Amino acid sequence: MGESSGAGPAGTGTAGGDGRTGAATGTMTRRALLVGVGAAGGAGAMFAAMGALGLAPDAQDRAFAPPQGSDFSLQGRGAAKIVVLGAGVAGLTCAYELGKAGYDCTVLEASDRVGGRSLTLRGGDRLAELGGQTQTAGFGEGTYFNAGPGRIAPWMLTMDYCRELGVPLEVFVNNNASAYIYTRGMTAPVRARTARADMYGYVAELLAKAADAGALDRRLTGEDRERLLEFLRRFGDIGQDLAYRGSDRRGFTTYPGSAEGVPLAGPSSLAEVLSAGTGRAITMDFGVEQAMPMFQPVGGMDAIVTALARAVGEDRIVTGAPVTRITNLPDGVEVTHPGGVVRADYCVAALPPHLLARLPHNLGTEVTAALRTPVPVAAGKIGLEYGRRWWETEDRIYGGITETDLDITHIWYPSHGYHTRSGLIVGYYNTGAEAEVYGALPHRDRLRRALTQGKKIHGEKYRAELRSSVSVAWHRRPYVEGGWVRWPSHDGGFALLRRPAGRVYFAGDWLTRLVAWQAGAMESAREAVTAIHRRALAEPPT
Repeated sequence: MGESSGAGPAGTGTAGGDGRTGAATGTMTRRALLVGVGAAGGAGAMFAAMGALGLAPDAQDRAFAPPQGSDFSLQGRGAAKIVVLGAGVAGLTCAYELGKAGYDCTVLEASDRVGGRSLTLRGGDRLAELGGQTQTAGFGEGTYFNAGPGRIAPWMLTMDYCRELGVPLEVFVNNNASAYIYTRGMTAPVRARTARADMYGYVAELLAKAADAGALDRRLTGEDRERLLEFLRRFGDIGQDLAYRGSDRRGFTTYPGSAEGVPLAGPSSLAEVLSAGTGRAITMDFGVEQAMPMFQPVGGMDAIVTALARAVGEDRIVTGAPVTRITNLPDGVEVTHPGGVVRADYCVAALPPHLLARLPHNLGTEVTAALRTPVPVAAGKIGLEYGRRWWETEDRIYGGITETDLDITHIWYPSHGYHTRSGLIVGYYNTGAEAEVYGALPHRDRLRRALTQGKKIHGEKYRAELRSSVSVAWHRRPYVEGGWVRWPSHDGGFALLRRPAGRVYFAGDWLTRLVAWQAGAMESAREAVTAIHRRALAEPPT
């Protein structure tokens, strides 16, 4: 997957014509015409001209071309008025890109702050949930909790926006061999390096012995078998006799220094390794979305939405304005909220689909049915602040994630502020049924349960040295009501909502294959922006 933030189209090839004017006849080829239009009016004007000639490529087939003010210069008119619903990542990205061409954008946000699920909490911040439960973060100065997104893969579009907006980044340690793995099948937690070494070692032994015994001869030539055995000896650190007996890959009780180190005793038996059920834990970072290196904005994930909001213009963003009705008109859109009615030429609805489905509108029953199709997924997190960074000084863990099959699912250690006095870890990040169970509890009971589970991994200090905490249940957050959504299939409703309903366009991570990632919201926003801009250039001025 590759994204481009380049300002120009990927190509301008035409069917016929060699790019030269017809000197003998005084005519101009289509390619030369398009080049001239592009030079005078910008990429958007060129694509409008290509569309008129039937030469415009599909949006999926070319790089994103940000709208520019010059795109309208050849038509002698100004840009249209846009109302964007939702000041989350998708809505702000839409307003930011449309603003480059001079569109008059108004962003309506139901809550009292921008960002949507891209939420970073600091000391003094209040967090409300449906049902009236409210928490106030008591974090010390410099401590923050990324209650929503927490990491970015380097191939994601989010990185390009961080570069463009000047958001500084630092490495997010996604995989740390010193972090723990703990499952209900274990008597005690083990380091990730130990669990991996034993599983890889035994898998290598079994496969190597099968190959050596000729069990794979139908698939392998003699040379293939020797190459495979050589690889497996290295992969699992097995002996020449193809047996796994453990190695210093498992770690040390005393690490090497001036004297030789003392490796961990072991390994556990194959039966014990298999019964521990570590498969999910040791493969969590195998996917492209999770592979190292990963990144995070310096100082908190909300640096991205803060930079977007600043670029959009805070005077264009209205907070505390929940939408109560969307009305498609023949020549525009009307959006009603408690402060009045906003009239615009086009609308971008960048709200969660299950919330859009409940809004009064005249977009049609098919649209309503499509919006009701994706299922909201429960998700929860808790931030635990400690006055002492014991995970560094005692456990020697610097960033990374402990994986467990307990209902807390993960423990995240901070990838910043090393060796400072205090710090915050994410005590659970769970989804689905586990998140629903935690979300149904008062905050004090969520905390008690999280500490009880985390103590099984880190001991009494996990509970005794806590300074403060805040938990979030995303399915109980007003104007959100879900961590993300799950589509039963990508047929029907998914395809329908990727097209406009009259003058209303939809945007959000839920309309991409990157659900739950900021990059998905940005990708969707770019598609909506491209579609609106091409339509605005093609429609006669009002």
